[in-house]
Amino acid sequence: MPGKRITQRQENLYMSTRESGKSQETAAAKAAISERSGRRLEKNERSSIPGERHWRTREDPLDVVWEKELVPLLEKESQLTGLTLWEYLEDEHAGKFPFSVLRTLQRRVKQWKATEGPDKVVIFRQSVPAGQQGLSDFSHPNTEITIQGEIFSHLLYQFRFAYSGWRYVQIILGGESYSALADGLQSALMLAGGSPVEHRTDSLSAAFINSVEEQKLTQSYNALCAHYNLRATRNNRGVSHENGAVECAHGSFKRRLDQALKLRGSCDFTAIKEYQAFLNKVAERLNKRCQSRFKDEQLALQALPGERFMDYSELSLKVTRSSTLEVKRVLYTVPSRMIGEQVRVHVYHDRLAFFVGQTLTSTLPRVYLKAGQERGRCIDYRHIIHSLSAKPQAFRFLQFRDELLPTDGYRQLWRHCDQQFQPRDACKWIVGVLRIAMDHNCEERLGNELLALVDNKKPLPPLKALQERYLGATAVPVILARQQDLASYDNFLPGNWHRQEAVGHA
Repeated sequence: MPGKRITQRQENLYMSTRESGKSQETAAAKAAISERSGRRLEKNERSSIPGERHWRTREDPLDVVWEKELVPLLEKESQLTGLTLWEYLEDEHAGKFPFSVLRTLQRRVKQWKATEGPDKVVIFRQSVPAGQQGLSDFSHPNTEITIQGEIFSHLLYQFRFAYSGWRYVQIILGGESYSALADGLQSALMLAGGSPVEHRTDSLSAAFINSVEEQKLTQSYNALCAHYNLRATRNNRGVSHENGAVECAHGSFKRRLDQALKLRGSCDFTAIKEYQAFLNKVAERLNKRCQSRFKDEQLALQALPGERFMDYSELSLKVTRSSTLEVKRVLYTVPSRMIGEQVRVHVYHDRLAFFVGQTLTSTLPRVYLKAGQERGRCIDYRHIIHSLSAKPQAFRFLQFRDELLPTDGYRQLWRHCDQQFQPRDACKWIVGVLRIAMDHNCEERLGNELLALVDNKKPLPPLKALQERYLGATAVPVILARQQDLASYDNFLPGNWHRQEAVGHA
């Protein structure tokens, strides 16, 4: 068409059609050009064909400031954007460079960076052999998760093989600690059935001592890697794409998780175990895509040792006379039989295990301080309720009284009974109710029944009525007494003593 530039594609199509033996007319029609243009192409008369324009059609609005002011700024700091430079011009030359110049300036900056700017970082795509590298990282979920209606603050730990892309995802309570890393890594390796040659992370403080003078493995992480015959490596600090095999996996997993939650219709779970099972299901679906490569990966993995490595930190603490001890600024109650004992505490990311000697005595969920908190408490009334039953008046001014009550419902019952009964009777009542709830394993049922009375504005029953209901009157069994014949005891003696005595008298 007249006035329209012939593209290289049209030229190639015309020439290839002509070389196949077609006429000029056919070749020109196929290339959508005129026969005259076709003849010019065959004569190599390209100069007569309109080409690209290399001259300006209007005055350059940046001619005055580009070389003198803007280029020196870009040479000093190449990350400056066109918008920033336009704002600079607005400040230095008010009114001379209207907003309509911005697009021209942005194109000029882009061209300068591509032709005269500094070199950019090159990403070198890797092809990692099977069984060579596994990667670990932590991230926050994109969707807010709740457990029984309460916001669940947590991290997601993800392990991924670089070759196959197989992954494992686990809930982590607290932060990026050694216990979280060790627990997640070992669970992933157990599920995979072997360990790779190399384990790669970013600069986790749980794995590396990151100081200006020295950057080395922590003692615990070093021992963990030695246990599984892993070579610990990490990407350069601040260069996340070097850990890209797991960084990109975060995005894909969280997108799938968001979609699965939308399909489920709710982000609320009854327990952490149910949420973890849901995560496992999402991960399994993603792992189905790489089953063949994962089978190849498994053949190249190293054999696992016979047992797991230590995935906790250990403390030695003495239980106070209040049946409490403090771990990481959180006060925990323990069974009162442990008072005065020196106990070893295994601190996991999600629980605490208490040992007296080599005997595991109890396990408690680990509590983390919320933002702004300096101290926390984890109080279980079951640990001390028997002792408190002997001293119920100690309940009123107990330091952790509110935390001792197991639920908000029981706190409401305490406020109500404190208004209904005399002070001494109110303490006896609430302590007695807690004792019944523990001894008969009816905390939820008993609390709901009593709250129903409060909601219906009915008085709370006296403690004696509750005790009779749950404990009941002990029935005394009736034992029938029967007098034993003394002569029957002769049967236990050898001989016939009764007969001989009768003969003597005769």
